[in-house]
Amino acid sequence: MRECLDAVGDEIRRAAPPLAPGWKRGVGYAGMFHVGGGARIYRSDGCGAIVKLDDFGRVSLITGASEIGQGSETVLAMIVAETLGVPLERVDVVNSDTAVKPWDVGVHASRTTFIAGNAARLAAEKIRARLVEVAAEQLEASPGELALKDGWVFVRAEPGRRLAYERVVRAGHLRERGVSFVAEAFYDPPTEMLDKDLRGNVSATYGFAAQAVMLDVDVATGQVHVRRVISAHDVGRALNPLAAEGQIHGGIHMGLGYALSERLVVEDGQIFTSSFMDYAILRADDMPDITVRFIESVDAEGPFGAKGLGESGVIPVSAAVANALKDALGVAFTELPITPARIHAAVSR
Repeated sequence: MRECLDAVGDEIRRAAPPLAPGWKRGVGYAGMFHVGGGARIYRSDGCGAIVKLDDFGRVSLITGASEIGQGSETVLAMIVAETLGVPLERVDVVNSDTAVKPWDVGVHASRTTFIAGNAARLAAEKIRARLVEVAAEQLEASPGELALKDGWVFVRAEPGRRLAYERVVRAGHLRERGVSFVAEAFYDPPTEMLDKDLRGNVSATYGFAAQAVMLDVDVATGQVHVRRVISAHDVGRALNPLAAEGQIHGGIHMGLGYALSERLVVEDGQIFTSSFMDYAILRADDMPDITVRFIESVDAEGPFGAKGLGESGVIPVSAAVANALKDALGVAFTELPITPARIHAAVSR
């Protein structure tokens, strides 16, 4: 947490834009820690994976994880490609056919990269071991002498002695009492459910984040202009930094909407804010300048050292906005959204 706070602390005030007459400026900070290795809210927090290497050197990952736009298809394919030593474009992901995909708890709790990623890695490691075993016979070398890269198995000391994966697969199929190159794995993290006293460790690891918000507020109208957001995140190892940064941008967009404009009104079971005419979502041109910083380490349990990230972009935003408004106006806001009407009423008291 301290590293995240240090990453946002100084930068938020650098090269501040000019302040218009009648406006006040505030800077606010907020931090969070959140589950980063699943969350055992059910008896199982597991996910299954099946990895298949075919006769043409292509890899299929059949995962229990669902793709809902969060980018899991890409990062899971990357994990398998890295484990097997194949180009990413050779990995096909099957994640929507319930007739063939294994079981998964669901998409929640920032768990997919960590849980489904570990399942995919474990299944791919079984295929890797089988590749090495069969190739060792073909190349007349010991398994420890072999390496895998770009779809080739080769002898480290003599890289010219090599076989394409497809040749190894065919050799495995056709040898006496042949072997298949299909492997299954199920990963359930080493965690525990909370007991009746709310004691227990629900996640295999935890992520930290800090955000700083600079905003201007028109004292006369209560209008808020968010100028800048700096967001620093402990992600373990960032497997796909560009996609991870995009995830944080999306979370900040959501968080600013929750903080400043979005209000769900339900009375007697009826939703009164059922359209964008009365449920105020911020637009692209309402977004501030956003800077994302990743504080990287290697998590011992995560796939290639990664932690889950999905929700950490949205969690601190509202608190940071409220703190920035208090810095600007000297008024504490404890209810969301902090609309211009509420700001105007607070400063007029």
